[in-house]
Amino acid sequence: MEDSMAEMRYYGTGKRKTAIARVWIIPNGSGKITVNRQDAKDYFGRLALLKIMKQPFDVTGTNGRFDVWCTVKGGGKSAQADAVKFGIAKALLAFNPELRPVLKKAGFLTRDARIKERKKYGQRGARARYQWSKR
Repeated sequence: MEDSMAEMRYYGTGKRKTAIARVWIIPNGSGKITVNRQDAKDYFGRLALLKIMKQPFDVTGTNGRFDVWCTVKGGGKSAQADAVKFGIAKALLAFNPELRPVLKKAGFLTRDARIKERKKYGQRGARARYQWSKR
C-alpha cells in the first residue's frame, strides 16, 4: 500500500531567503493544502499568502486537481509562502514536464536570490555607517 502511495506523490523543494519548504503534491485531490500538519488557512492566516501559494496552479490551470502536503521552516510567513510556491512549481514540473514553458514564462522556476546583506565591521549595519562629525 505504501509503495503505491509513493508513486502518486510528486516532490519539490522551494527556498526563499532563509525559508525552506519541502512540498509533495498528490494528483486527483480536492485542492486541500496542508502546511506543517495544519490547514494552510490556519497556518498563514492571510488570504494574500494563500493566493501567492496557489499561483502555480492558477497559471497552469490545475487549480483544485492536487492536494498539497508540505513542511516549511525558517524565515517569516511571507518568505515561507514564496518557498511553498516555488516548491509547488517544481513538483508540478516533476508531475508534467510539459508545464515548463508556462511556469518559466510566469517566473515560477527562478529562485529569488535576494538575501539579507551581511553587516560589515566598522559600520553600524550592511550599508549604514556610524555617525561621523567632520568638525
